[in-house]
Amino acid sequence: MTARMYPQDPAFASPAERLFVQSLRGQLPDDAVLICNQRFTDRGADREADVIVAWPGHGVAVLEVKGGSVSLQDGQWWQTGGRSKAIHPVEQALKCKYALRDFLDHAPRWSRGNPRLAHLVALPTTTLPDGFVAPDAPRWAVIDKTELDQAAGRIASALRRAENQPDAPSADDVELLVDCLVGTLIPQADLVAQLGEREAAVELLTKEQARLLDFLESHDRVEIRGGAGSGKTWLAVEKARRLTADGQRVALLCYSRGLAEFLRRRVATLPRKQRPAYVGEFHELGIAWGVERGRDDDGEYWESRLPEEMVERAGQLAAADLFDAVVIDEAQDFDQSWWPAVLASLREPENGCLYIFSDEGQRVFMRHGSSPVPLETYDLKANLRNTKQIGGTFSSLTRAQMTLLGGEGLPVRFVPCTDEDALEVADDVAVGLLDAGWPPESVALLTTLRRHPVQIERQAAGQDAYWASYWDDKDLFYGHVLGFKGLERPAIVLAINGFRDEQRAREMLYVGLSRARDLLVVCGDPELIRRVGGDAVAHRLGVQG
Repeated sequence: MTARMYPQDPAFASPAERLFVQSLRGQLPDDAVLICNQRFTDRGADREADVIVAWPGHGVAVLEVKGGSVSLQDGQWWQTGGRSKAIHPVEQALKCKYALRDFLDHAPRWSRGNPRLAHLVALPTTTLPDGFVAPDAPRWAVIDKTELDQAAGRIASALRRAENQPDAPSADDVELLVDCLVGTLIPQADLVAQLGEREAAVELLTKEQARLLDFLESHDRVEIRGGAGSGKTWLAVEKARRLTADGQRVALLCYSRGLAEFLRRRVATLPRKQRPAYVGEFHELGIAWGVERGRDDDGEYWESRLPEEMVERAGQLAAADLFDAVVIDEAQDFDQSWWPAVLASLREPENGCLYIFSDEGQRVFMRHGSSPVPLETYDLKANLRNTKQIGGTFSSLTRAQMTLLGGEGLPVRFVPCTDEDALEVADDVAVGLLDAGWPPESVALLTTLRRHPVQIERQAAGQDAYWASYWDDKDLFYGHVLGFKGLERPAIVLAINGFRDEQRAREMLYVGLSRARDLLVVCGDPELIRRVGGDAVAHRLGVQG
């Protein structure tokens, strides 16, 4: 757990203050916020709050931090650190608490009334004597050296003790409070710039993965495995590009339509001589070879007959129409019955180049398969795409522990609701993001069971038209977790509106949680999430109970 902190690198007044803030930050959950050295100025005085903790479900605490040796003698606080001086920590904390309340009362964007407030004093290098008591500082309102590792709990307790106070703030209340104090809800132009900056940073991190391809340049049969956000798709395109640039005829394959369209658009940006000969769905390759297209609802055709006919067709093709190399993204989607057709598409099935990229944790379809030929395996062990807050929500669902390199970001938001209400709640959240300045093309609303009505309407116009809307900048994208696998968006609103089969619900939840790059909002039933994802996911989302 790591709370956000503003500014990211505060100028602390003393080593003791730094020690306290660093310890407290590690104890707070992701959705809490630490604001350091916040100055309040009015006509009467200038005041500076050492630390403000804004904590959804608890309240807002204002803390005055004093290092050195602190004592209370005859009603006067003293601080010794080279020399002794009179100090007023309780008064400073109290006045900053009221300064914060008055500021919010007059802030144009603040509309939530007085928040639940408490003030405390932190003495990170002082041990209070047993039986400490002071009229203006009850023991529960002072944190000393012995309680440094319990600071968050002490703050929560102090906020609970606050009598005649408003209800604790929600996550939205905290976001608005932070916006008022440090301006985190920024104009759309600035938000777009920040999203672009994050995208560029992720792209740079991903390109560093190309060193693995350099190492494997002389290896022809390889499986590269990695969890969500590890850069597999980028590597698949890059490997296909390199093979093509070397003069080989290459097929870049996947299963899903959405990912196929993404791959085609990505490849279209490459120089013409570096574009693979075929980019798209595995099944469409067979249809391109002349196999008659079956009905969309004929599962037996797509799963068995078409792959079998592809093997026959491949045997009738000229060598010029076959491939020197095949690269497969999301290879865990391929059924065992498809692999003979994959090998048959190679000019040299026994030793032709085969690179596959997979994540067993994302095996969300009811099919099982693996390469029938031996492959060297290499694992990607870092998540590059998701912020640490998002990566942390699904880290317990991955097959192997991954290092989170995506950097700090916004806290993951959880909106509790029933399965039946999840779509409506997610709609409200998505509209709220657009109202807050998120560009429509940066937002997607995904479901886990019933499709969103807008998705149904768009798919009625045909799959090509539907997937074209993924790149439309006029509205957000509506999709289902199964169809969105392999894709991403800066912001994802995940409506957990049930699962058709809870045997694969864990994998579907993993896919849904991992599609967001910068912001994830989850709407669903807390008990369903705990049952499917386990206690670790529930804890990361802030599910109570």
